[in-house]
This record gives sequence, C-alpha cells and structure tokens, in this order.
Amino acid sequence: MPRLSEADLREEICRLGVSLFERGLTFGSAGNISARLEDGWLMTPTNVSLGRLDPARLSKLDAAGKLVSGDPPTKETFLHRAMYEERQQAAAVVHLHSTYSVAVSVLAEVDAANVLPPITAYYAMRVGRLPLVPYHPPGDLGLAEAVRKLAGKHHAVLLANHGPVVAGSSLDAAANAIEELEETAKLFLLLRGSRLRLLTKEQVAALKPA
Repeated sequence: MPRLSEADLREEICRLGVSLFERGLTFGSAGNISARLEDGWLMTPTNVSLGRLDPARLSKLDAAGKLVSGDPPTKETFLHRAMYEERQQAAAVVHLHSTYSVAVSVLAEVDAANVLPPITAYYAMRVGRLPLVPYHPPGDLGLAEAVRKLAGKHHAVLLANHGPVVAGSSLDAAANAIEELEETAKLFLLLRGSRLRLLTKEQVAALKPA
C-alpha cells in the first residue's frame, strides 16, 4: 500500500477523530492519535476534542519529538514516541480513555500479563496478548519507560486506571485494533461470573494476524 501524503494523513487523523468521538469511544479532550511521517510524526494537539480537530493545526514533531509546526502536542506524546521507537514498522498509534477498557484496567483480579482472554477470533487476530502497564500519574515520564519495556513484543498495551494504547501498520489498522479491544472489554464485563467457552491455544495459533 502506498504511503499517504502528509496532507492526506492530516485529513485521515481528523476523520478518525470525528468517528471515534461521535461513537462515544472518546469524550471531552481525552485520547490522542498520531501517524508516522518520514521525518517525524503528526500528533493531535493538547486540550482539543478529537471530534473538533483542524488538519492545519495538528502538531508536527520531528524524529526526536520536538514540535516543528502546529499547536502544542498532547501531553501524552511520550507514549506514542515509545511505541514508534520500539516498533519500527508502526505507522500510527491511537490512545483512548474508552469506558469499557478503562473499567477492565481497574479490576484487581485481571492477569497483568494478558488482561483479556481470547473471547473471539477477531480479538485474537487484531490484539492478541494484552499486558497491563502499572499505574503512573498523568504526565509521569516513568509511564513511557514502562510502555517501552512492553512495546517491542506487544503492539497493544492497557494502562492501569487509564486506557489502551495501540500501534498499527496504518491508521485504520490501529483504529480497528483499539475498537476490537474496547468491544472485547465490554463482552468480558458482560460475561463476568459466567462459565466461558474461550478459544483454545490451538485455535488461536491457527489464526493469522488481521
């Protein structure tokens, strides 16, 4: 697939932001989206709703994360940088404070090595194993290092008491994966207390990543 131009990437980020906002996957000024450029990346600005993004005002950062143009970037830029530096093939990163994923992230009994079980084939293909990153206060750079330790092996992580961060080979891939994660979190909460028929290890192994 040919690489999108910077102008097209700007439009795609804003399109995705509106879609996520209108479907209740983000609210207020929560959540952020980024897309890799050849010499850095584009990032949603700080304190701006994903439903009201302006393509011309997106933050443009260089490879070191320094603002080149546009409005100041989200305070969670370091999460995206950690993902890009550890996953050289990642073309986009989406981070949300989506309701069901956050709800799962505060449950005391979840497995920190793999928070959600393989309820569906699509979750297994698009997300796979989902580690829980220990809680850090907003803006704490220690969170970036905690994410960095996991990002090399996992393209999706769940921040405790915070929300998911997902990298993908494209904006659509990252969005599809984080939406699948949110829907699986919802199913997981709906099914709590019930006996589950999960996919077996063999069934998961037979699936190809989406």
